[in-house]
Amino acid sequence: MLFIAIMNIALLQFASRDRGKAENIAHAEHLLDTARGADLIVLPELWNIGFYSFDWYYAESETSTGPTLAMIARKARELNAHILSGSIVENDGGNYYNTNFLIAPDGALLGKYRKIHLFSYKSEEKKLLTPGTHPVTIKTSDCTYGLSTCYDLRFPELYRAELAQGTEVFLISAAWGYERLAQWTIFNRARALENQAFVIAAGCAGVSRGHKLAGTSMIVDPNGTIVAQGGESEEIVTADIDLTLVQKARREFPTTADRVL
Repeated sequence: MLFIAIMNIALLQFASRDRGKAENIAHAEHLLDTARGADLIVLPELWNIGFYSFDWYYAESETSTGPTLAMIARKARELNAHILSGSIVENDGGNYYNTNFLIAPDGALLGKYRKIHLFSYKSEEKKLLTPGTHPVTIKTSDCTYGLSTCYDLRFPELYRAELAQGTEVFLISAAWGYERLAQWTIFNRARALENQAFVIAAGCAGVSRGHKLAGTSMIVDPNGTIVAQGGESEEIVTADIDLTLVQKARREFPTTADRVL
């Protein structure tokens, strides 16, 4: 596969339906079809059940061969695109994780990230799930991706660790609360700027069990500038990014090279 300098990105700003996982999977498949032509498609956090559906976490958990990932892998092949699955509740031998999967254009699993920082504020996520234990970076022919999920944004040391592993593009799935929208924007821009990397962040929209979600998916360049941004409702946010801007930014203003710690 040839290196692609200009990459077309599609963020699926998904609004989960509280009526059930099957409906959400079918709706996501439809949205993926409308993103045809993108090189990379990113879905948000726990879109197949809704982040605040804590009573569904165990009952609707899946393995990597479950219906959600099977659909994502099939669509990756059909669309010839890399797809960040958006996270699901993963059941691995009776331990439950908030897990994201990066799928290749041939449908193969390139790697997975288990959310390290579990949300405890007015949330049962930390009570119900097991945290991940390590940063995850995935190198493709185009670039090196660093994976993270929602609340992780508040912990910059994770992004430094992924930067040290060669990350050029951070992929983030989220179900960020609307009342903290201003912070969401600050964190995405800061993580991009301080690491001189692209941030590609897909957020859930709509309402999950009475909690309004922020949407506002965004793509931020290595200088901290927002390239594209969604609103509050369900939509697909798209943009072309030039991957050569990462090395250009790091060469012209070498903060990543000058860091000591």
